[in-house]
Amino acid sequence: MTVDPSDDIRGERHGSAPVPLSVLDLVTVGAGRTATDALQKSVEIAGLAESRGYHRYWVAEHHSMPGVASSSPAVILAHLAAHTDRIRLGSGGVMLPNHAPLVIAEQFGTLEAMAPGRIDLGLGRAPGTDGATAAALRRTDRLNEGADDFPQQLAELTRFLDDDFPDGHPYGRIHAVPGPVQATSPGGVQSPHRPPLWLLGSSGFSARLAGVLGLPFAFAHHFSAQNTIPALDLYRESFKPSAVLDAPYALIGVSALATDDEQEARRQVLAAALNMVRLRTGKPGLVPTPEEAEAYEFSEMEREFIQNWNSNVLHGTADQVRTGLDDLAKRTGADEMMITANAHSGEVRLRSYELIADAYGLPSA
Repeated sequence: MTVDPSDDIRGERHGSAPVPLSVLDLVTVGAGRTATDALQKSVEIAGLAESRGYHRYWVAEHHSMPGVASSSPAVILAHLAAHTDRIRLGSGGVMLPNHAPLVIAEQFGTLEAMAPGRIDLGLGRAPGTDGATAAALRRTDRLNEGADDFPQQLAELTRFLDDDFPDGHPYGRIHAVPGPVQATSPGGVQSPHRPPLWLLGSSGFSARLAGVLGLPFAFAHHFSAQNTIPALDLYRESFKPSAVLDAPYALIGVSALATDDEQEARRQVLAAALNMVRLRTGKPGLVPTPEEAEAYEFSEMEREFIQNWNSNVLHGTADQVRTGLDDLAKRTGADEMMITANAHSGEVRLRSYELIADAYGLPSA
């Protein structure tokens, strides 16, 4: 049995959505809530996403942030795989310099064995945290070296996933299991699927690399909007057809929150923005409540930051968010949009994805 690799990459559009819609989950933890609460809500959101026609559900790797419980994407994805049946699951992303390529190949080979044909492996070159935490993760303080070595690490990971190191290579007799080596063992049968690789980025480096390698590309529009169109243009200009894709396929992350009431949306995004203020000033914490954010005395500099930050967050009623998404799809030419809903409450996040699905007439199970 042969499988067209692009079938595992290209999304399917539903309802009146301009492009396929997907979900990016940071497993945010609000004040007064626990990581257990956040993870349970992620299971609910994944179930809703699957039932309403969202194409994929990705989890992002972050570290040393009390308000983000997604430090171990592979573990969370295994849990989500056990509670879903059809939706694609993946990392958005795993930060490759933080891990040995063999470990990632083993983890995602295991996930592929758990959920055949449903696993994506999105990779980033940033640490997903501050420098000190990155040094603790990598057991080195030479952090630039990890980013500079990203193409070599990517090539090594790809060879482990494909089990095709050349003869004489030091790793030629090492195999990522589960993986292709099992098909070459006596009586072996191997899945026709292999987790597709995606490159993630917020600047031009990964855009160009993804294009040159003919890989799908995911851009972090939700926190680097000024670079979105230049990066997507660079990706498309650099693209070379590969065994994976014959044409570019670009996804963008979008911060969007829909509520039943426009004023409530403003309250929710203010709380999420206060959380970002604290993170950017070296004081990360749990996502504050809207009431705490409303009572907070912002400095002039903090207000300016929040205004700039929230200008990139699509928020309001479902119709307002839909209009923003439609415009963004048109301006960027993105092939897929991956929505991340940041709020203190998991219930608010769940409701947002439901409202957006309703606004586009996505299928209802």
